Amino acid sequence: MCLDRIFIQAMISRPIVIAPVAGIILGQPYTGLMTGAILELFWMDRAPIGIYIPPNDSVTAAFAVSLAVLAGGPHGAAGHAMIALAVLIAIPFGIAVKQIDVKIMRANDRLSDQAIEDAKALNVRAIERKIRFSLVRVWLLYLAVLFVLQIIFIPAVSLLYPMLPGAVHNALSMTFYFLLLLGVAVALSTVKLRGSVPVFCALFLIIAVVVELLNAS
Repeated sequence: MCLDRIFIQAMISRPIVIAPVAGIILGQPYTGLMTGAILELFWMDRAPIGIYIPPNDSVTAAFAVSLAVLAGGPHGAAGHAMIALAVLIAIPFGIAVKQIDVKIMRANDRLSDQAIEDAKALNVRAIERKIRFSLVRVWLLYLAVLFVLQIIFIPAVSLLYPMLPGAVHNALSMTFYFLLLLGVAVALSTVKLRGSVPVFCALFLIIAVVVELLNAS
């Protein structure tokens, strides 16, 4: 799904899609939904427009959900504190993976220049090979990043999280709601239509209440 960032670009690489899918695969759709909502709102105004390369929210979403579910215990729903901790840990790596994306774009530029020469020579097979090579390279890079992050942080958080004092757990639970509010603030900053802010707030409140009721049941 992360390949959608550079290939199909059908928006399936957005956190609001990747995180719930990962949550369903891991048996915790609520965790995936809430994690995806936070990250989607948080980076809603960071769209890849022109030459701007945003933080890699796709890898961030996949890593955050897997960390929240697997480090929090696969047999029980991850609490708000664990979701907040997973998001806080994952966000810096989304910014770091951005540097990998920059190098990928530069490498693809070189491949594009070579493909132009292949087109002049009417060498269609060579163009196809370059496209496949670029996709496989990106897929392997994202796979390696996710594997390394998960193999390091899931055991570490699984070990350390239960040892945290109750006050830290309470602070992380409050941070969960703060992250949602921060995301809403970012989303509202992108809204330009008059009268749409109250409607957005009302819809968000209704959806949040419904999700919490479903989770409680």
